[in-house]
Amino acid sequence: MRQNSTELATLIKAAKGEYPVDLLLEGGNLINVLSGEIYQADVAIFQNRVVGFGQYEAKKHFKIDGKFICPGFIDAHFHLESTLLTPQEFACAVAPMGTSSVILDPHEIANVFGMMGIEYLYLYSKNLPLTFYFTLPSCVPATHLETSGAILEAEDLKKLIRKPWIVGLGELMNFPGLISADPQLLKKIQMSIGKCKDGHAPLLMGKNLYAYLAAGIESDHECTRLDEAQEKLRAGMHIMLREGSTAKNVTDLLPLVTPTNSQRCMLVSDDKSPSDLLHKGHLNTLLKKVVAQGLDPIIALQMVTINPATYFGLRQIGAIAPGFIANIAILDDLKSFNAHMVFHQGKLVAQGGQMKDNVLRNRKSKRNQLAKKIRHSIQIKPLDLVHLQIPLASPKKARVIQIIPNQIITHNVLVEIEPKEGKAISDPAKDILKLIVVERHQKSGRIGLGLVKGMGLKAGALASSVAHDSHNIIAVGVGDEDILLAVKEVEKLQGGWVVYKNGQLISALPLPIAGLLSEWSIEKTAATVDLLNQKAASLGCKISEPFLKLSFLALPVIPELKLTDKGLIDVNSFQHVPLFMDK
Repeated sequence: MRQNSTELATLIKAAKGEYPVDLLLEGGNLINVLSGEIYQADVAIFQNRVVGFGQYEAKKHFKIDGKFICPGFIDAHFHLESTLLTPQEFACAVAPMGTSSVILDPHEIANVFGMMGIEYLYLYSKNLPLTFYFTLPSCVPATHLETSGAILEAEDLKKLIRKPWIVGLGELMNFPGLISADPQLLKKIQMSIGKCKDGHAPLLMGKNLYAYLAAGIESDHECTRLDEAQEKLRAGMHIMLREGSTAKNVTDLLPLVTPTNSQRCMLVSDDKSPSDLLHKGHLNTLLKKVVAQGLDPIIALQMVTINPATYFGLRQIGAIAPGFIANIAILDDLKSFNAHMVFHQGKLVAQGGQMKDNVLRNRKSKRNQLAKKIRHSIQIKPLDLVHLQIPLASPKKARVIQIIPNQIITHNVLVEIEPKEGKAISDPAKDILKLIVVERHQKSGRIGLGLVKGMGLKAGALASSVAHDSHNIIAVGVGDEDILLAVKEVEKLQGGWVVYKNGQLISALPLPIAGLLSEWSIEKTAATVDLLNQKAASLGCKISEPFLKLSFLALPVIPELKLTDKGLIDVNSFQHVPLFMDK
């Protein structure tokens, strides 16, 4: 936020006490994340800035009465698309929880609509009670092993990289490509010199890790093991400890954090379901968890304030000190981390867990040609039952995707499959289900066919247009008829989550914006998600968030075995493999 000379001169006068400040927060305990202290202080705010401490003449006084004055929280790595919400709906949901800033990696919508998808999120994230910063998607598509709706090269990204709202290059998921010195990836690294370069390197260690870092990558949020995180920290990475709706790694990684290395660590959510946001919270819940597990509250708060601000070069946020933007959360205590009041850019935006300005919630987002274009994204070739068949003449061992609870990594397991009428079919008694991915961007007719273990369905089918990162249609089910109907319902909705059973639509959530986002409120979206999860559970599904889990089964940059529209992918070797083993 730039200030002209007149504004700056007025700010200086206010700081000196020569001009009344707008707000004075009185009687609170200041959490100084710069010095690592907590002490009583009054905080003076003029326009959108903190200007000083102590007694000031003020236009408005807020009695804090011993509560804690804390910088607003910053989520250093987040995909808005995981919430299924528009930027406005998301902001109004999490701002009352103390979140003031989010670093968005929009590679989900970019994989569907390219630069137009990024532009959409940027336009609709402005002038909200929360500041959105962006990293530019580095991998659109994520790999050559899938079909996306767009391709973004270095020349495309160069048009945006110097924009003030762009803070870096987004997670570079194609780590095999980078350590093999892929020319296009090297151009993206060189194009982003002077900006942060986020990493994504699950289980990458040793000399391959060193090569990845030597190329300029600076952070990782994909650590799942303590030894992995320790090696990456020692090698120079900033470690983002993740706790999302699907991947929950904080408990395993928390022993990594010490008073002497904590400045290199951050707490992030990565992906959050609308139901989790509504019922459990955002970073406030994560803070509560790590402190309950023994982490010092000041260190925990530094990991969601000054640490991410410093990492991304956002020098005017992340702390409460003269000249810093007045993003402030007034906390009841340092155990629950409930936000009593929240100020964003010097304005009170939430109190008692509710948005202060209800007009924001009801305000109509501007409609333009871009919003219309981004609604029609599902284009599939006519599909029939024959396209879903997996021929199998005799018993063979198949490569099966084994789901791991609370993780997005999977195992590659070998299972003997018995044919039935010359085909491999789902075997719910053994928890082996058919999994398909239907290409939805180019109407190519490509379909990936595979098997998955760990979903638990005994009947019916689930289908979704959210399938990381290329977001083709993914479906799992017991019978081909229900799988086919579920996919066709997603096409009819132009994006969504659906549950089918015995030829009947049981429940659906429309996601008309790029096939990824709902136009509904968080309450209605979360209620529908909960209903879908309940319906899936009634069919025997043993995954609490089956659609989120399903979405990651198509992500070929997360070990070990995944399925795309181009077929089964062994992520460790980064190549296609056949479903069945040769005898």
